[in-house]
Amino acid sequence: MPEAKAEPQLLLLAEPLLREGLTRLLEKNYRLATSPAEISGSIQLVIWSVGSGMPLGSVERELQNLRERWQPAPVLVLVSGEAPYSSEWLLQLPSEGLLQQAEPDEIRQAVSTLLEGGRMVELRPLQGRLGSDQPEPLGLGHWLLRSGLAQIEAEAHRCRRWLDLKPGVISSLFLAGRLRELAMARRLLLWLWGPISMAFPQEAPRATPGPAPLGITLRERTAIGVWDAIQQRLIGAASSDLSNQSGQLMALEGLSGEHRRDLLLALLSQFDLLITRLRQEQLRGEALEQRWLEQQPELRRLSLRAMAGEYVQLPQQGGLLPVAESLSSACDLTALDPDLPAALPMLSALIQAQPLLVEGRLLAPDEPRALLQLEALISNWLIRTAELISAEILASCSSWPDLRRYLLRSDLLATRNLERLRNQLNSQQRWGSLFERPVQLYESRRLLYGVRDGAIVPLEQTEPRDAELRQLSWGQQAITLVLEARDALAPQVQSLFKRLGDLLVVVLTQVIGRAIGLVGRGILQGMGRTVSRG
Repeated sequence: MPEAKAEPQLLLLAEPLLREGLTRLLEKNYRLATSPAEISGSIQLVIWSVGSGMPLGSVERELQNLRERWQPAPVLVLVSGEAPYSSEWLLQLPSEGLLQQAEPDEIRQAVSTLLEGGRMVELRPLQGRLGSDQPEPLGLGHWLLRSGLAQIEAEAHRCRRWLDLKPGVISSLFLAGRLRELAMARRLLLWLWGPISMAFPQEAPRATPGPAPLGITLRERTAIGVWDAIQQRLIGAASSDLSNQSGQLMALEGLSGEHRRDLLLALLSQFDLLITRLRQEQLRGEALEQRWLEQQPELRRLSLRAMAGEYVQLPQQGGLLPVAESLSSACDLTALDPDLPAALPMLSALIQAQPLLVEGRLLAPDEPRALLQLEALISNWLIRTAELISAEILASCSSWPDLRRYLLRSDLLATRNLERLRNQLNSQQRWGSLFERPVQLYESRRLLYGVRDGAIVPLEQTEPRDAELRQLSWGQQAITLVLEARDALAPQVQSLFKRLGDLLVVVLTQVIGRAIGLVGRGILQGMGRTVSRG
């Protein structure tokens, strides 16, 4: 008769009330120990509840001690929602499990996942916690920059709230246009006042989104498990009606909601098939990246056919034409997006589980920060590839009226509206290529498109882009020279205004003030003589 499998033993380290609640929650399925003296045998999991008032350094030291003492047992860290820790700092903790303001079912799921060798992170930071409450003194540049950004963000928030109410088509167009104007105003404000504020001692403020819930669950801490977790998160995001909060006009918005969703899901499906094929081919280094680039046109073509429907036919020139075949032959899907980052780090992490460089540190792909970075890279590829395909679809729809009814939004059935959208997209592309891209290269910034809370949002990361900078045309390099001259003159302008201010103080106090004092003294002396004579 086979022996019954021993229940896993868990070590609970928490305050008395919470420890009692955890004991009642887990005692039916696991053996529990609430202190090292109660341990019999080996520990399979350590559950540690962090006190809300524990300093950051103490949390790090205590967690390191727990890992060293009870290794190889994983550690599940429980944090209250009122704890004064930022999400960025919590994600850096070296623990396999991390739950903030956890529900009982989440604790059970986390324990099961960690015992099976996985990882789980659930963060629910309190809204409105900004960290330090001490106001910092602001210079003129900082005050203008911060107040302007605050006004723009408040107006954009109001517009997004109205859009969430699903207004009419005309109102939606007006609100979307207003959001693009605000995004352009924000970029202009940063361009005008950013370098001037950098000349001041204080650090320039950066507009950052408020804290948002974060949930990551890995069934296995391998390259396959990492991709499965990212894929499920992106499928869930793409299945919803994504709104555009990137600040840019997108061709993807021209597609109907159903076909936009189908295109994104088809791209994710083809990405999954390509990653599986590359794992089997066992390529590395430049050979892996080259193979990836060679497969991009075919991946786009297959995604386009899946979105259009293999068996759909529409009238054209007196006959019925298959939509998928006609689009795949008419669309140019071989173009390269110069703003896509190098694919090798992403592919190496997803295929070979190689570490990923995140904020100057090499992290395993299953680490939360590395997984979020991978998700940002994949979502950026997803949105940019869908944007390229959508632009080709809009071009094909301009000469095929019935195709507009099938693929595009209802308001783009009118030729004028469709051509206006295409002209706006072309103007935006030319402006970005001529001005915005040289600025981003010179400032070592790369714009990524991410998916967050049912919306496409811009994400910026800083990385060296010197090689791309040297490949710019002479007109684009002239833009970088203007920026360099502006940066060089900003301290001189500040010094000039400071000297003018000092000179004005001297004139007011030493010259004009003294003259006024002498005049007043003369008047008083004259009045005194008059009184004495009287």
